[in-house]
Amino acid sequence: MTQNARTDQRVLAVVIPAYCEETTIRTVIEKVDALDCVREIIVVDDGSPDGTTTVVEKLGLPRVKLIRLDRNSGKTAAVKRGLREITSPLCIIQDADLEYDPAEIPFVIEPIIEDRADVVYGSRFLVRRASRVLYFYHYLANKTLTFLSNLLTNLNMTDIETCYKAFRTPLVQDLPLTSTGFGMEVEMTTLLARTSARIYEVPISYYGRTYAEGKKIGMKDGLYALWYILFFNLVAVHRRPYREYLRKARAWLRDR
Repeated sequence: MTQNARTDQRVLAVVIPAYCEETTIRTVIEKVDALDCVREIIVVDDGSPDGTTTVVEKLGLPRVKLIRLDRNSGKTAAVKRGLREITSPLCIIQDADLEYDPAEIPFVIEPIIEDRADVVYGSRFLVRRASRVLYFYHYLANKTLTFLSNLLTNLNMTDIETCYKAFRTPLVQDLPLTSTGFGMEVEMTTLLARTSARIYEVPISYYGRTYAEGKKIGMKDGLYALWYILFFNLVAVHRRPYREYLRKARAWLRDR
């Protein structure tokens, strides 16, 4: 797989979970589709009641695969569904809004392409070019959650709640994700930290939205994330599905 990533220019699958993003989804997909490294784009419409699906269908792009969930099930369910469809050796998650610029995706996956990393997080706190100045309480919550996660995983991450997470596909295709809402960020980090994967962070730009502009995450999500950090690190990792995943992931990393 590593050799394929070096010789085949189009090596990346981009999973885009979307819920009520009809005003931005077209721009995001077109920017992703323009990247030379992208082989497939998997859009998972999480039961949107607006015209998100219609916008995607009208684009008619050959690299885009659209999956529509019957009901709104949360970001974790949408990403988990999208991961199952991947056929490319590398993958990354891209939100359907415009808070993250797809033009920076090649920079995020570069450590994997160069075979220095297996997992790369794009950090909003290692600012590369620009970061919109928004809510201090969101910043404080992110830093607190990242600190607590680091305390239990023994990693020195700066931003576990970032959208941009890039992976070698076999590491995440069978992740036993069980969280809801935005708990996926914590769950993924907890499990990947316990493999022997080489984890990197790279700085990214961040163009956050206000609530008036459609931002969805709130205080309740932060409280859930806190619970997930404690639950997944202290309880869930000892359960059979997680132990089995870790066994397989470590074996794959050892033998690849």
